[in-house]
Amino acid sequence: MTAAALDVPIREQAGAGGALMAGIVLATLTEAIASTVLSLGRGDIIGDSYATPDEFAWLDIGYTTAKLIGFLAVHALMGRIDPRRLVMTATLAMGAACAAAAITTRLDLLVALRIIQGLSGGTLLVAGQTLLFLAYPRRLQPYLQALFAMGAVVAPATIAPALQGWLLDSQSWDWIFLSVIPVALAALGLLLLGDSTTPVKTAPGSLDWMGLALVSSALACFTYVLSQGSRWDWFEEARITWLTLIGTAALLAFLGRQWLAGGRGLLDLGVFRSQDFSFAFIVSFVAGAALFGSAYLIPSFAVSVLAFTPTAAGQLLLPSGALFVAALVIAAVLIGIRRVPPVATVPLGILMVMAAMWMLSGSTSESGAQDMMAAVLLRGLGLGFLFLSITLIAFDNLDGEDLPSAIGIFNTGRQLGGLIGVAGLQTLIDHGIAANVAVLGASITASAPVVSERLTATAAMLAGRGMEAAAAGRAATSLLGRAVTQQSTVIAFDTAFYAVAVLFVVAAPVLVTVKISLAKYAKARAARLPVAG
Repeated sequence: MTAAALDVPIREQAGAGGALMAGIVLATLTEAIASTVLSLGRGDIIGDSYATPDEFAWLDIGYTTAKLIGFLAVHALMGRIDPRRLVMTATLAMGAACAAAAITTRLDLLVALRIIQGLSGGTLLVAGQTLLFLAYPRRLQPYLQALFAMGAVVAPATIAPALQGWLLDSQSWDWIFLSVIPVALAALGLLLLGDSTTPVKTAPGSLDWMGLALVSSALACFTYVLSQGSRWDWFEEARITWLTLIGTAALLAFLGRQWLAGGRGLLDLGVFRSQDFSFAFIVSFVAGAALFGSAYLIPSFAVSVLAFTPTAAGQLLLPSGALFVAALVIAAVLIGIRRVPPVATVPLGILMVMAAMWMLSGSTSESGAQDMMAAVLLRGLGLGFLFLSITLIAFDNLDGEDLPSAIGIFNTGRQLGGLIGVAGLQTLIDHGIAANVAVLGASITASAPVVSERLTATAAMLAGRGMEAAAAGRAATSLLGRAVTQQSTVIAFDTAFYAVAVLFVVAAPVLVTVKISLAKYAKARAARLPVAG
C-alpha cells in the first residue's frame, strides 16, 4: 500500500481540541462496555436466548475476531477516510449495533450484531489513538495517552464490570447494551464540535483484499482455538487441531504475501525496524496476558468460590481503577515534565503486578473483599505505570505515516497476549481442579476416623433438623464432596494467581535480554549505513 501523505496541523493553544479529546475518550468507553458485556452477563443472556454454551460462544468469538480484524484494517481505511470521520462512523455503528442487541434475543442476530460491535470497536480504538498522535504535538502525548488509556484500558478492566454488575442485579442484561447509546451520542456530539476542519489529510491507498482475507482467516481460527481449546481439551479434539493448522497456514501465507509486497500490502511490517516499537510490542504481549488474565481470574474467583453477586464482583475491581488512573497521571507527569525516560517505569509496573498476584495466591474460601483489596489496588497501580510507558516507547519515535499500522499491530499483539493468557489460566484451573479432587479424594475415606466423625456429626445435625436418617447420611456425604470440590477449586485458583506472578519472573530477564539485543542490533545496523551509502 502506498504510504499516506500526512498534513498535520499542530494545536498549540491551551484548551484547543479539548472536545475532540473528550469525544475520543467517550468513544473508547462504548467499546469498553461492549467488550466486557459477556463476562458477567453470560448466564442471563443464555437464559433469555435459550442458547447452549457452544452456541453462546459464538457471541464472544465473533466479537473478538472482528475486533482483531478492525485493528489491522484501519491502516488501509485511513488512506481513504479522514480519521475523525472514521472514528465517528465506528462510534455510530457501535451505538446502533448495541441498540439493536438490546431489543432482540435471537442468537443469530446477536452474533451478527456482536461482529459489527467488534469491528467498530477495533476501528475506533486504532483510529482514535492515531488521531491523537497526528493532531496534537508530541510534548502533549504523555497526558493525552494517559487520558486515552483511561477509556481504552482502565474502563474495561475496572469501571465496566462494576457498571454491568449493578445493571444485572437491578435491571437486566439488555440495559448494558442500552447504556452504550447515550455514551455514543455524547461522543458523536463532541467529535462534531471538536474540529471544524479536517485534522489529518491522507492520500488514498490500495486495500489488499487477499491479505485481508488471509489474516482474517488466521485470526478467526486462532480466536476459536484459544477461546474454546480448554473446553475441548485442546488437541484431543480434531477440530482444534485442524483449526490450528489452518490458522497457522493462513498466517504464514499472509506474512509471505506481506514480504513479497514490499510495503504495499495490508500492513507496514517495516515498523519492526524500530527497536523501541519491537521491544514495546513484546512487553505489551506479556502485559496483555497479565491484564486480561488477572481481569478474568479475580471476578471468576469472587463469583465461583466466594459466591459474590455480579454487583459485588464488579465492584471488587472498581477501587483499583482509581489507583490505575493515579499511576497514569504520575507516569505522565514524570515523563512529560520531569523528562524521565518511559522505560524507567516499566520495571516498577512489572514488580507491582507480580507482587499483587503473589498476594492473591494466598486467598482462601473464607477471604472477603477486604482481604483481597490490597492486592487488587497494587495491581491497578502497577498496570498504570506499565501501560502508559510501553505506549510512549512504541510510538513516540515513529513517523506519522507508520502510526496506523503500528498501532493496529500493537493492539493486536496485546489482545492475542490476553487471549493466550486467559486460555492458559482456564486450562490450568480446569486441570488443577480435577487433579486436586483426585488427590484430596484419595485421602478422604470413610475408614478414616476424622472423616467418619465428620460424617456422623453432619448426619446427626441434619437428622436433628427433621431429615430422615438414611437421607441425612447421603446428604452428609454429598456435603463433604462439595467441600472437597470447593477446596480443590480454591487451590486451583491460587495456583493460577501464582502462575501470573511467575510469568513475570520468567519474562523479566527475557525482556531485558531482548532490549539489549535490539539495542546492539540497531547500533550495528547504524554503523553499516555509511558503508552501504
